[in-house]
Amino acid sequence: MTQIHWIGTGLSAVPGIRRLIENGHDVMVWNRTIDKAQAAVGDLTQQIRAFSMAAITESLNKGDILVSMLPGDWHVPLAELCLQKGAHFVSSSYISPEMRALDEAAKKAGLTLMNEVGLDPGIDHAMAHWLVADYRASKAYDPANELSFTSYCGGIPKNPNPFKYKFSWSPLGVLKALRSPSRSIDDFKELNVARPWDAISSYEAPLSTPETFEVYPNRDSLPFMADYKFDPDWKVKKFVRGTLRLNGWAEAWADVFTEVETLSGDAGDARLKEMSEQFWRDNAYGENDPDRVVMFVALKAERDGKTVYHKTYTMDAWGDETATAMAKLVSIPVSLAVEAVKQGDIPPGVSAVPSRPDLVDRWMETVGGIAQELAVHNHV
Repeated sequence: MTQIHWIGTGLSAVPGIRRLIENGHDVMVWNRTIDKAQAAVGDLTQQIRAFSMAAITESLNKGDILVSMLPGDWHVPLAELCLQKGAHFVSSSYISPEMRALDEAAKKAGLTLMNEVGLDPGIDHAMAHWLVADYRASKAYDPANELSFTSYCGGIPKNPNPFKYKFSWSPLGVLKALRSPSRSIDDFKELNVARPWDAISSYEAPLSTPETFEVYPNRDSLPFMADYKFDPDWKVKKFVRGTLRLNGWAEAWADVFTEVETLSGDAGDARLKEMSEQFWRDNAYGENDPDRVVMFVALKAERDGKTVYHKTYTMDAWGDETATAMAKLVSIPVSLAVEAVKQGDIPPGVSAVPSRPDLVDRWMETVGGIAQELAVHNHV
């Protein structure tokens, strides 16, 4: 039986581990603190070990699958170890340039290095693949159409607080993201935004009970046009992957934006850490305090000023006594990716969520069992 090495039992990992074990897979659980791992999955397995690079190097064998749920700077060294040992690799994180550089070596070795298989990135990719395939197969398809694509996702409190946000892990990552630029397409032109608060807009979500959120572009959206199988000659009016927040978030965070804008260097990093600690004290999720995850991926085609195709894949989920929505929607798709790699469904090389219709359907069927609302809305 293929040995799965799952490294990291943090807040967003446990449901996926438990699913794999309960489905009969041979899972070795690794964590820096054994006690935390035993508390999380000790009722299902005693295959729990203290993680170190030396220990995993000794244990990893040819044909194994290594899952990294550690911070991003661990992924490339662990993927390189997999190449040395003849093992496959899975993570939920974005594909970095350094990870992408391993593609040729992985293909030569016949190994899969799979990333971007969690929530965002992950489920959003599956939704996008479904929409593009559906559009191509529709009567509305025409290479001359003007296309608008939007993908918004956010983890928010189910019960809003005055800060319009709650943290399930260190706020430092959220604060650092506020200093990151983004690139997208708006009105057929490239849009470059230095800070998220410079491009906040309103989004009316097509939920069963309509709801309005605040959204803003995130990271560099443009490479995903190729990933989602957009033809190079398509006329793209809008293309953006972004972050979603509760209405009123921008106002509640106005002072945060003002201060973050002034921070730089070591002193700025120290202040961010201080702010993070304060936010964790004031706005962390409490016991029996449910989180909520919402995602909306839409594709619209226009011809001669008229909408000829417009569908939105919507998801609304919240946590319960078993786990947070975020933990389920990150780690359970990771477990699906592990199974796909084990079954040989993913080709060698560096890849993200596959576009194969049967795999997309499998992903979304599982997500449908997690979310309280999952649907495709046809606006035409």
